Amino acid sequence: MAAHLSSGRVNLTALREAGRRELREFLDKCAGSKAIVWDEYLTGPFGLIAQYSLLKEHEVEKMFTLKPGRLPQADVKNIIFFVRPKLELMDIIAENVLREDRGRSPQRDFHILFVPRRSLLCEQWLKEQGVLGSFIHREQYSLDLIPFDGDLLSMESESAFKECYLESDQTSLYHAAKGLMTLQALYGTIPQIFGKGECARHVANMMIRMRREFPGSQNSIFPVFDTLLLLDRNVDLLTPLATQLTYEGLIDEIYGIQNTYVKLPPEKFAPKKQGEGGKDLPTEPKKLQLNSAEELYAEIRDKNFNAVGSVLSKKAKIISAAFEERHHAKTVGEIKQFVSQLPHMQAARSSLANHTSIAELIKDITTSEDFFDNLTVEQEFMSGIDTDKVNNYIEDCIAQKHPLIKILRLVCLQSVCNSGLKQKVLDYYKREILQTYGYEHILTLNNLEKAGLLKPQMGGRNNYPTIRKTLRLWMDDVNEQNPNDISYVYSGYAPLSVRLAQLLARPGWRSIEEVLKMLPGPHFEERQQLPTGLQKKRQHGENRVTLVFFLGGVTYAEIAALRFLSQMEDGGTEYVIATTKLINGTSWIKSLMEKLEPAPF
Repeated sequence: MAAHLSSGRVNLTALREAGRRELREFLDKCAGSKAIVWDEYLTGPFGLIAQYSLLKEHEVEKMFTLKPGRLPQADVKNIIFFVRPKLELMDIIAENVLREDRGRSPQRDFHILFVPRRSLLCEQWLKEQGVLGSFIHREQYSLDLIPFDGDLLSMESESAFKECYLESDQTSLYHAAKGLMTLQALYGTIPQIFGKGECARHVANMMIRMRREFPGSQNSIFPVFDTLLLLDRNVDLLTPLATQLTYEGLIDEIYGIQNTYVKLPPEKFAPKKQGEGGKDLPTEPKKLQLNSAEELYAEIRDKNFNAVGSVLSKKAKIISAAFEERHHAKTVGEIKQFVSQLPHMQAARSSLANHTSIAELIKDITTSEDFFDNLTVEQEFMSGIDTDKVNNYIEDCIAQKHPLIKILRLVCLQSVCNSGLKQKVLDYYKREILQTYGYEHILTLNNLEKAGLLKPQMGGRNNYPTIRKTLRLWMDDVNEQNPNDISYVYSGYAPLSVRLAQLLARPGWRSIEEVLKMLPGPHFEERQQLPTGLQKKRQHGENRVTLVFFLGGVTYAEIAALRFLSQMEDGGTEYVIATTKLINGTSWIKSLMEKLEPAPF
């Protein structure tokens, strides 16, 4: 079984409950019937905290998406805007409010809930538009860390990486620190903090300052977490660029998982009816929720894709044998028992059918020549082959005008695996990209350089081989079926970020001081004093619990690697993962892309 963390050490329901409580309190302030106007980006994350039934209990009768123009008709007393503090959204809200029919009776009351923080700038803007006075309640809802699964929390802040590394805007780091303070209020003070990177240092400093400024935040809860590890995404720029090869990682690479849901091409999921020849195939994408509440998914999500097929066929045999049992049920007792197991068996059968279809869809892609060629080049770069010259495959892909993001991922990967490219190689790639895809992408290339993803090699030294060898980032003899090392998640490459977490647990970072100095940003350790009586006396054989917080995003393959470490017999450490955003190479590069829009004349 995958690490649900239902082992009872860490139970993230308390966090979800706290979120629901805060929401209820706000809704109850707005007495009477309500309509919620949603900032579309928030509906997914909110769905993980509160179902529609909770909103209905508190007299929410209608829900609308925030858009310009007049608000839709709704016979309600209160209109509540749920929004992120962004100026472009304030313009839409102002228009909604100004176009409200003042002549109507009874008048509707307006309220605004900022997620995750109120913003003076936004309120000033609403004031300038002349609508600030229309809002009776102006409050904030601190949705910092959202539980995505039993061992996974995300802030779902899609621009955190760009803000931190390109715009020197530390808002998301402040939210991360606030989220960690909330976590400590619910799960006890974390005695040890380790970190690597500039952003990690900032978050740790903010936490220490917040703790000093609010001495009341000292709680007498026995600490659940032993250690917090704060990691900057730019300490390991390589991992998200590579193609993830776990089942969940590939689903995300190919279809994109949004707030635990994935939309898939419908034709694979059509019920097969005899002799109809597929006349009325569904056209709506098939939407499935993916989390460890589904037994089969929990078992296969973190496996290398090449190990998934055999699990599915084993399951199919078990399920059909279970259904065969009905022929052997003779007595009333036996029949009754069979019937009582039926719902569970039917759920298992439909789960198996879904995952078999998904696996077929993925296999069509992973067995294609293009996927293989792309992967081969990635693996050559990661194992240190020919990283310093123009790559033929990349040249061909540009000439055939393959999707730009694919090109950018490969070129950035080559740059990172070579500690930057020689100036003439870099100039050649840039020129080819701009001539083929258009000069408007010059800003994107500039952003990638600023973020350290695509840059000239400084001082002519390539540190990557030393880092690769010392941290054992490339393993030649990888076992995909029964792995013995985290490198199985990329079929050979061990994610640098997770290797750092693994080495911190054993034997400690002192063993890799030299390599840590080669990676960007400071590394540090802080201790938080616990009130007397709360120091942990570890029972024999009891695991330590470490919270790993990725500042700037984490991939599903890294999560799988950490779950693998949690499950190791002699590992001694259980991991819970938190992040600013769940990312893959495509969504990450996309967040850094900028298009020069032509002038409007």
